[in-house]
Amino acid sequence: MLSYNKEKPLIAFVVPTGIGASIGGFAGDASLVARNFAKDFNVIVNPNVVNAACFSGITDNMLYVEGWTLSQFMKGNLGLIPSVNNKVGVIFDKGISQGVINVHINTINAVKTVYGVDIIGYEITEEPCKVEFYNTESGISSGSVLDNKTLLKAGEKLLKRGAETIAVVCKFEEPPEDNYQNGEGVDIVGGVEAVISHYLTRELKVPVAHSPAFEDITISKEIVDPKAAAEYITPTFLPCILIGLGNAPLISYKKVEHYIGVESLKALIMPYNALGSSIVFDAISKGVNVYAVKENSSVLNITKNIINKDDIIEVNTYKECLKMIEEL
Repeated sequence: MLSYNKEKPLIAFVVPTGIGASIGGFAGDASLVARNFAKDFNVIVNPNVVNAACFSGITDNMLYVEGWTLSQFMKGNLGLIPSVNNKVGVIFDKGISQGVINVHINTINAVKTVYGVDIIGYEITEEPCKVEFYNTESGISSGSVLDNKTLLKAGEKLLKRGAETIAVVCKFEEPPEDNYQNGEGVDIVGGVEAVISHYLTRELKVPVAHSPAFEDITISKEIVDPKAAAEYITPTFLPCILIGLGNAPLISYKKVEHYIGVESLKALIMPYNALGSSIVFDAISKGVNVYAVKENSSVLNITKNIINKDDIIEVNTYKECLKMIEEL
């Protein structure tokens, strides 16, 4: 059960997707750090922090909030409603072969059986989505969906069937060889995954998270870096998002019972040089303490000095950051 406690302070622990963060840029490798904060605080986490393929680092008092929702929350445009036992619908890209879909259906049934997540069913898109992904010149991952409307139609069907949150599985081509499995570089598919979840959350107004599907579902026999290991022992990355969406906070544009607004947020914790997003500027404007943690760097070079925000608090480590927040 969700253990959100109004008596505990609320903070946000964010590691943006697809920026090559040294902590949180791989497969759930920021989970242990976030869990330390969750011992004393209610913690908003973006899926990238806790998603780890067939594992999830989420705890009961974490609020699983994707990026578009988080940005609107920071602006004060919406609030979060703590929720448990959400009805989860799943979208499958028509471009995925039936055999791979069958693997994901088995995954759905396993998650329902073991975790009790209320997965109401799935819809296959009318047309292939045709996802493209790449790294930009700045080094971050990005991409596009050539037919996002077919995703939207499938999502609307699931909402009519009673879904409160939506998992999306799109077909991805095999990524090029890189050093990701060695714990280096950028997750090349992460950026477009964020694009998909942002788009559908904005249009459907419910929590959405994405999991890629690859036609090659063989499991690697090579030893990889521990930070990436979770993604190399399973043919599907779907379990973590189903677990996250099962108890994700719902979105509300009105101040209803149990509404949590940005005025409740005490701190925002970010990687040291990933401070260029709107959530940082909006947090500062709302009087939220923003911490930039030096032990977590990315391919970006957007520090407090670059954006001229002297009120951002730089700290050396997450441990130091936790101690400072506890003393607020």
